Amino acid sequence: MSELVELFARFSGQLWTGTVITVQITAVGLLLGFLVGLPTALIRVYGGPWVRWIAVLYTELFRGTPVLVQLFIVYFGLPDLGITLSRLAAAYIAMGLNSGAYQAEYFRGAIQSIGSGQMRAARAIGMSRLKAIRYIILPQALRLVIPAWSNEPVALMKTSAVAFLIAVPDLMGQGKIIAARTYDPITSYLAVAIIYIALVALLMLGLQWLEQRLRIPGTEVEVQRV
Repeated sequence: MSELVELFARFSGQLWTGTVITVQITAVGLLLGFLVGLPTALIRVYGGPWVRWIAVLYTELFRGTPVLVQLFIVYFGLPDLGITLSRLAAAYIAMGLNSGAYQAEYFRGAIQSIGSGQMRAARAIGMSRLKAIRYIILPQALRLVIPAWSNEPVALMKTSAVAFLIAVPDLMGQGKIIAARTYDPITSYLAVAIIYIALVALLMLGLQWLEQRLRIPGTEVEVQRV
């Protein structure tokens, strides 16, 4: 225990820097995933056959391959096409595209849970399909999806640890540096694990508060978090 306390005191600056970068990767990846996932879900539900096929291909490709492979393709593969990204930018894009595929499935399930009669009623009173989606379907779906979607930020935060393999100085990367300097990998990675546990606990508390604030009475579904 004393070794762990000493390590926290000695390398607090590095661990804080790594924690900030991990939170940053998670936040940006989650936002990019939302911006990609929501339109993909709408295409899956309301799009034509060809665009729906493209959306299915995207979600199955990114859900069916390891995120590490996706990260390596973005960072090491894109330069062959003339696109060179920084390590952090590559992590953002890889995490965002991977998260977008999972978020698309969460959103698709929520959208499809809205009764089809609501769309027919909206069209019957003269609303366009786009307006019906915007003002009737999406406001309900975005509230209904929260219990299931709340798995994604937690999973993404843990998944972001693979970014250290392209030398991103995130929490895991800092843990590797500290382990190399102290020759004590057990204590170093234990410190990293404790910080991850604290981050996940805080994130889950925030998500639980959000669920309570936006819950639609009568639609509660028990969801097991990752």
